[in-house]
Amino acid sequence: MYNYTISKSVAANTEYLKKTLRLNKNFDIIYRCMQVGDKTIAFFFVDGFCKDELIQKIMTFIYNIDENSIPDTAWEFSKKCIPYTEVDIFTDIEKVIEMLLSGVICTFVDGIDSCIGIDARTYPVRGISEPWKERVLRGSRDGFSETLVINLALIRRRIRDPRLCSEILSVGERSKTNVSICYIDDKVDKEMLDSVRNKISDIKVEALTMNMESLAECLIKRGGLNPFPNFKYSERPDTAAASILDGNIVILVDNSPEAMILPTTIFEILEEADDFYLPPLIGSYIRLSRLSIVLASLMVTPLWIFFLNNPELVPHWLDFILITDDITVPVLLQLLILEIGIDGLRLAAINTPNMLSTPLSVIAGIVLGEFAVKTGWFNSESVFYMAFVSLATYTQPSFEFGYAIKFMRIILLISTYFFNVWGFIGGILLTLILICSTKTISGKSYIYPIIPFDAKKLKRKLLRLRLNKL
Repeated sequence: MYNYTISKSVAANTEYLKKTLRLNKNFDIIYRCMQVGDKTIAFFFVDGFCKDELIQKIMTFIYNIDENSIPDTAWEFSKKCIPYTEVDIFTDIEKVIEMLLSGVICTFVDGIDSCIGIDARTYPVRGISEPWKERVLRGSRDGFSETLVINLALIRRRIRDPRLCSEILSVGERSKTNVSICYIDDKVDKEMLDSVRNKISDIKVEALTMNMESLAECLIKRGGLNPFPNFKYSERPDTAAASILDGNIVILVDNSPEAMILPTTIFEILEEADDFYLPPLIGSYIRLSRLSIVLASLMVTPLWIFFLNNPELVPHWLDFILITDDITVPVLLQLLILEIGIDGLRLAAINTPNMLSTPLSVIAGIVLGEFAVKTGWFNSESVFYMAFVSLATYTQPSFEFGYAIKFMRIILLISTYFFNVWGFIGGILLTLILICSTKTISGKSYIYPIIPFDAKKLKRKLLRLRLNKL
C-alpha cells in the first residue's frame, strides 16, 4: 500500500510522513523534532493518546545523553536512550503508520533505518461499572469498557494461568481495528480455533464500523431468514472468564464493551451470571423459571388465539380466558398492534432523558392501555396477555434471542388465526426447524447436548450443579 522504505535520513522520513498523514490538515497528529549533537530525532504521536508528562520525561532523558554515545542501531538506541518498558522496532512503513494512528509514539533517529515505537498509549476510557443489562443480585460489579487492553486485564485478573492466550489481529483496511482471540491453550478445540483465526484473518472490509456486530456479520455470512443468534455476547468479565475456562473462545474488539463467546448453543444464550452466584437450589430454580417463562412468552398469545377460534375445546374451569365483551377490532390485529406498540414504548424509553424515562414509561403504559380499552380499540384480555409477554421478554439476557422469539410468536399468531390447529402445529414445527437448523460457528449443533445427546451435559445445562473439583 505504501511504496516507501524507511531511510536513515530523518528529514526524508519526516517529509514522507508529513505528506502521507496530511499534517497540514490534521491538528491532532503531533510532530516534534529535537537536536542532540549532530543527530536529529523526530517524534510522531497522536494528541490525546499519550500523556504529555511521559513524552516530556523521555525527551529530557534523551537531551541529557552524551551526544557522542548515541548508538547507531535501533535496538541499542532503544536499550540505552528510551527509559520505558514497552518499546518495539518497526522496519515496515505500513506498520509504522498503523501503530502511530493507534496511539504508539513513533521515533526516528538520524543514521537508523528503523522506527522505534514507544507504546505509551492511554486511550480515553469510561469507568468500569456494572453492565445495566447483566446486573446480578450477588457477585462482582465490574464490566468491560471500550478499551481492549483494560478488558484483557479484567480477564487475566480472574485467570492467572500461563496457558491463557490472547492473540491480536488487525481487521479493516482503513480502521485497522484490533481484535483479540482469548482461549486456554490446553482446553480449546484447536480445529475450531484455527477456523476462527483464519476467518478473522481473511476478512476483507474497509472498517468494522459497528465493532462487534460488523465482525459477527463477517464471520457468519448467512441469509436473514433465521432470527436466532449464533453468538452470545456479554459485558461481564466474569462471564467471559468462565466461558474461557469451559474451553470456549472469547473474542474482544477494540472500541466495544462486549465479549463474543463461541461456540454458542441455545442453552448458553439463556444462562445468566446469577445462576452461578446463588446456591445450587436457588440457581436451578431461577434457571428453570427462565426457561419456562421464555417458552410461555412464545406460546401464550398463540394458544389464546387458538382457544378463541375453538371455544368448544376450552375446559369449564378456563372459561374466563374467553372474551365476553364486544370485539370491535379483530383480536389478531389487536395483538399485532400491541407487539409494535411495546417496541415503540421501548424505543421511546431509550431516547428519553434518564430522569424522565421511568415515569414517562409508566404513565404511557397506563394511560395508553386504559384509554385503548375504554375507547374500544382493544379488549382488556389482549392488553393483559401482551403485558405478560412484554415482561417475559426481559427475563433472559439476550436482546437478539428476545427478538427471535418475538418474530416466531408473530408467525405463530398469524398461522394459528388463519389456519387454526394446523397453523398452530405448523408454526411450532417451523420454530423447531429454525432452532435445529441453526449452527454454531464451528458447524456443530445449536441444541447440544440434546443433539447429539449427552445426559451429563444436559443435566448441567438445565440445573445449577455444584462446581466440579480438580
